Amino acid sequence: MKIFKILFYISSITTFLVIYSNQALAQQFSLDLGSETGPLTGRILQLIALITVIAIAPSLLVVLTSFTRIIVVLSLLRSAMGVQQTPPNTVLVGLALFLTAYVMAPTLETAYQDAIVPLINEEIEEPEAARRIGEPVHAFMLGQVREKDLGLFLDLTGEELPESPQATPFRALIPAFLISELRRAFEIGFLLFIPFIIIDMVVASILMSMGMMMLPPILISLPFKLVFFVLVDGWHLVTNSLVLSFG
Repeated sequence: MKIFKILFYISSITTFLVIYSNQALAQQFSLDLGSETGPLTGRILQLIALITVIAIAPSLLVVLTSFTRIIVVLSLLRSAMGVQQTPPNTVLVGLALFLTAYVMAPTLETAYQDAIVPLINEEIEEPEAARRIGEPVHAFMLGQVREKDLGLFLDLTGEELPESPQATPFRALIPAFLISELRRAFEIGFLLFIPFIIIDMVVASILMSMGMMMLPPILISLPFKLVFFVLVDGWHLVTNSLVLSFG
């Protein structure tokens, strides 16, 4: 039941973005050359901005969440095992999405209760709802970003250090969060590579000692990698480690 609750939060926030984007589109779509309510250029710019936001919304939902770290780790795990097409990309992305939904559940629940519910009850306006949605996302990213990476982008933008972490601008926080996530993903990936490299080295040494240098070591080591991964309950360990890494 918990996963359905998580999916409900995601669908509610997504529905909010789509519905109110469509309403704004319907309100701004009428380009009456004789209208006195606003200049034509302003309406066109609003329409272009709206279409741009709708186009990049899926990308924002990916880069502002735990998806980056999870999908990179799963891809590195597949490379470490030497199986380039198994599991297929669709399975890895699907697993990464559900793990992301699980990790982001507290953040999504806060955004839903603080922004979507008051908006549905007409207690707040759309700009205030957007600000409230951004607050828990901002807090989540601050909890995962490295101070060194954040300081880098604050220096690049020429801004002074904010008075409080909550005042950190998104334009510096987002790229810092991304490179912090990539660093952690590579650290986890390095640890995943070690046991499989050892298996490759052992198999290669045995084949060389037997004079079977023409036989590809990967052909022999792959079954041992799969058996090793199954015996240690690899998927359970990797999934558990990924989720706990966001704690």
